[in-house]
Amino acid sequence: MTRKAAQRGGDEQQLVRSPGIDLLAAPAAATDLVLLAHGGVVDSFDDPHAWRAPLLRMWPFAVTARAAAPTAAVGLMRYRYRGWNGPAASPAADLRTVLGMLPARIRRVVLIGHSMGGRAVVAAGNHPLVSGVLGLAPWLPPNEPLVQLRGLVAFAHGTLDRITDPRQTAAYARRLRTGGIPVAMLTLEGEKHAMLHRAGDWNTLVGRFTRAALGDSPACEAVSTDPNRSDPLPAWTRPTPIASGIASIARARLGSRLTHW
Repeated sequence: MTRKAAQRGGDEQQLVRSPGIDLLAAPAAATDLVLLAHGGVVDSFDDPHAWRAPLLRMWPFAVTARAAAPTAAVGLMRYRYRGWNGPAASPAADLRTVLGMLPARIRRVVLIGHSMGGRAVVAAGNHPLVSGVLGLAPWLPPNEPLVQLRGLVAFAHGTLDRITDPRQTAAYARRLRTGGIPVAMLTLEGEKHAMLHRAGDWNTLVGRFTRAALGDSPACEAVSTDPNRSDPLPAWTRPTPIASGIASIARARLGSRLTHW
């Protein structure tokens, strides 16, 4: 299929598809939301269905966030398309749409995104409801617009990531810090893009960040305005085989039920 045909197909699909949130937890009295945004590809108008690897990878983080914030709603972004799609910035547009249609009772939102999702949460991280932005191996290419992120801000990136560039993440953190926004820039030695070599530490980071962004624990000591500072992510858990991380994804997904916004 040509790019033009793919674009036309995407435009037709847009008529019947809209962004939303798949909720893992939705307490009736929740005033906080932890919203996770998964990765994707550079250009695609295909449907990012529920069994693609980038979305599945977010499930253990959703379970961790639910445990860290038991009174909050916890959900995963439901994009219209798989791709970023150039100037359309489809996932960021979807995220802004979703933030604009939340129930009135939601007063704070914690945004957590991986890869393309990390780019999306940064792009939408100046929304008035945002109380924290966590980018996990985010895709932050050169000349990415600088956003005045709100609340607690942290980036974490593996040193062996070849899908997204940890140097570009550090460069974006440096720009934020130079502009007066405190950021934690965390590195994981030997970790790759799938975040499976130190799966337990990634989960712990998500839990700690969620609590801190909601004011339930102190902010990370690595949060700084020093432009060149970076800190290794602590080894909170013992290393486990990659197969163990994959099994945790399966358990999280198969052991959970969803509602929708």
